[in-house]
Order: sequence, then C-alpha cells, then structure tokens
Amino acid sequence: MNYTFTGKNIEVTEALKRMVKEKFGKLEKYFLEDTEIHVTLSVVKTDQKIEVTIPLRNTMIRAEQSSEDMYASIDLIQETIERQLKKYKNKLIDKKQTGGLAEEFVNSNESDENEIKIIKTKKFAVKPMDAEEACLQMELLGHDFFVFRDAYTDEVNVVYKRKDGNYGLIEPEC
Repeated sequence: MNYTFTGKNIEVTEALKRMVKEKFGKLEKYFLEDTEIHVTLSVVKTDQKIEVTIPLRNTMIRAEQSSEDMYASIDLIQETIERQLKKYKNKLIDKKQTGGLAEEFVNSNESDENEIKIIKTKKFAVKPMDAEEACLQMELLGHDFFVFRDAYTDEVNVVYKRKDGNYGLIEPEC
C-alpha cells in the first residue's frame, strides 16, 4: 500500500506515520499492493483530526475522526474504515453471488440491514437563481442543502451547509 501524508497545522512525524501504517497494515487483506491511501492530519484548536481517503476501482472509501489526541483519532478511524470495507466487500460478494439476477428471484421477505431503501421521493421545480439566493432559500427552509439552477450557467448546482457553519457549492464538471 502506498501512503500519502499531509499535515495541516501539524508536523507529520515518523511516529505518526508508523502508527497509521501499523493500524492500516491490519487491513492489507482488503487491498491490492498498489492501493493509494491518502492521510491528512490536522489540528484545529484542541481537535486532533485525521481524514483518510482510499480510492478503489468502483468506489471511494473515506472517513474522518477527531478527538483531543491524535493517536486516539487514528484508532477510531481504523475501526471506521474497516467497517466500511467489510460492508463494501459484502455488497460485492452479494452482487457476485446473485449474478445480477432480477429482483423476482430474490426472496423479498428477507430484509438486509445494509440494503438501501428510498422511502420518500420528492419532486420540485428547480428555479434559476444565484448561489447566494440559494443559500438564503436553504436557510429559510431549514435544510442542510439546496438544489438550484444557476441563473448564469443554466447548470444544476447544490449549496450545502458545512459543519463549521460556512457554505459549500457543488458545480457540475464540464
């Protein structure tokens, strides 16, 4: 596995690198030898935060954890990544075993705890507006995100509220 370490407001020491490699070494059975693991360590006030991104062939595994101790954050993130990998592996196995069979061949009485169910579908008009107006609409509705059509580019965009209270914008790539 190939590791890429980045530090924000923290020097990434050899001890931290060794700890991350040791923890993720336990997960080697899930990866190919050339798998990239991107690790970002950061410090904001008293929070010691670690973010891990692992791009795989058909998906991306990503997690972040923070605590008052970087080593505790590393322990927590290893557990989170392992849980995500097991879930992903089980989905691949299930898909392979069913061979992509139609739903009628699967027992519909059995419910899978990992099954994704859409319980509500909502349709609404996507109005043209600018990002600032979309943020205002989102706040008025009390939502964490808002879909809108950019009045200038005519593209569908999404604004969202970040954990730090700021706003983010997702634009389509052309």
